[in-house]
Order: sequence, then C-alpha cells, then structure tokens
Amino acid sequence: MMQKRKLGNQGLEVSAIGLGCMGMSQSYGEPNDPESLRTLARAIELGVTFFDTAEVYGPYINEELLGKAIKGHRETLVIATKFGFDLQDGKMVGVISHPEHIRKAVEGSLKRLGITHIDLLYQHRVDPSVPIEEVVGVMAKLIQEGKVRYLGLSEAGEETIRRAHATHPISALQSEYSLWEKNLEPKIIPLLRKLNIGLVPFCPLGRGFLTGSIKRAEEYPEKDYRRNDPRLQGKNFDANMHAVSIVQNIAKERRTTAAQIALAWLLHKGDDIVPIPGTKRVPYLEENINAANIALTASDMQALDTAIPQVAGERYSPQMMAYIDR
Repeated sequence: MMQKRKLGNQGLEVSAIGLGCMGMSQSYGEPNDPESLRTLARAIELGVTFFDTAEVYGPYINEELLGKAIKGHRETLVIATKFGFDLQDGKMVGVISHPEHIRKAVEGSLKRLGITHIDLLYQHRVDPSVPIEEVVGVMAKLIQEGKVRYLGLSEAGEETIRRAHATHPISALQSEYSLWEKNLEPKIIPLLRKLNIGLVPFCPLGRGFLTGSIKRAEEYPEKDYRRNDPRLQGKNFDANMHAVSIVQNIAKERRTTAAQIALAWLLHKGDDIVPIPGTKRVPYLEENINAANIALTASDMQALDTAIPQVAGERYSPQMMAYIDR
C-alpha cells in the first residue's frame, strides 16, 4: 500500500499521490465514464485515498461520477472538492464566494457526491469582492456543523494565505507546481512551511507536457483545453519540447518514464507535498502511482532543478490568469 503524508497539522492524512478527477469529465477529450470508473476503482485498489474534484468540473458531473466510484469505500477515502466559480447556465462567468453561495455550493457537492461531509473543502479561486476572513469564517462554521473536516485554498497569494490561516487553520494550498512551473518556490512554499500548510500540486505533469507525449495545440479537437494552451502554441511549443527532452534523458538513464521522474521530483521536494496527477486510464494511473517507489539522488535532484529554467508562454489565457491571486 502507498505511504501516507500529512497535509497541515490539523490531522489530515492522505496517500502520497492523489488522483485529480477533472480530466475525466472535461478539458482533455470526450468523457468516457466506464473507463473513468475502472480507473477510480483501480486507484482505490492500489491504495490511493485522496481524490480531487470540484463543482465546476463538468460542471457538476465530475462530482457525480466520483460519487458513484466511492460507494462502499467512503470511510477509507479523503474527498476534496471546491467552490468559488460563478456558474451561469452551465458556464463559468467569474468568481463568487458570498456566504450564501458557499453554503449552497457545499450542499450541492454533498448531494452529488452522496456523502455526509467533505474531507477537504477548497475555495477554488479568491474572490476579491469578499474579505477572505468572511469566506473562511463560513467555511469554519461548516466544520462546526460537521459538513466539512479541513479547509484549503487554491491559487491564493501570500497575503490571502496569511489572513485566511489567522482566521482558521488552513490545511492545504492547491496550486500548479511542477518541474516546469515553479512560481511557488520564491515566496509561497517558504510561507506554507512557516505556517505548516501542506501543498497539493495540480498539473504535476505540466498538463501532459512532461510525459513527452504532448502534441501541438492545433492538433487537438476544438473542445480540448490544450488547443488553447499558450505553452503548446508556435515557438512556445518548440522551446518547451527542448526543455522536456532533458527530463526524458534522465528518465532513460534511470530506466523509467519522464512522468515518473517528474512526480518523484515533487515527492522529493518535501513530505508536505502531495501531487494529484489526473488521468482517466488505468495504465497511466499505475505508472503515476509507481513514481512513489522511485528514489532520486541529490545529484538527480540538482540536475532536475536546473533542467527547465524557464517555460515559454503563460499557463492560462489572460482571462484565467486574472483569477490567480498573485
């Protein structure tokens, strides 16, 4: 069984590698629920206890899918979900964290997941129109009511993290962090460690780029998120593929895969880090989980730390970048 790690010091314990469920319902090709359910069942069988979803994924249908998969296993699993995007007629039109919305969102998530409490509740994106103290205050009341166990933030900045944690202990920050996206290293990670807040990196494989199997943006279907990813377009794609080849070479030397090296690097960056690679296919799931068994030397880590000094292109469109609290 996979080793456990602690997120924060409030008692939250999860498998060293979790499973991001978003791609099962959106962004990466057409959904295939039977295949996704097989992957979720295999994850549980292999000792994954940490599953990540959100109301906006689908929207809504990803929580419903996960709810089907966890029946009969609830007591051994940690379910994380998120609120904070304004959904109108099934489309995301902004951010919203008013108290009444938080409560409504949580009730909806509980119903779709078929559970009585959410183990880890994140604010998905910071709403600048609502003081974070007010947001966390409502989340803390949900803990008192038994509907939530632990609190998290997603893509929050330093000041927000400090103020939130002063209102009620925050167990985890979820943000993009990987070999090719290191924006958290200068300020955010030191702050998290000072406050004893765990880090849950999403897109730990660089949205698939670090696997070496990525294609140019224009080669993906219209509904695929990657078609509009700035890092997969034009000269950015060429520059980034060159950088990823360094990781692939290290993987070859170790007789493993680039994906496993990328995940092992994250796991070696600290035992307070729990990546949540996403996949809807069993072979990729098994490959990702096996990364927990890879030991990297100090020289491996040094080589990887310097392998990708700068990624070409922004990680989101200008509209989505505006929602990042930095």
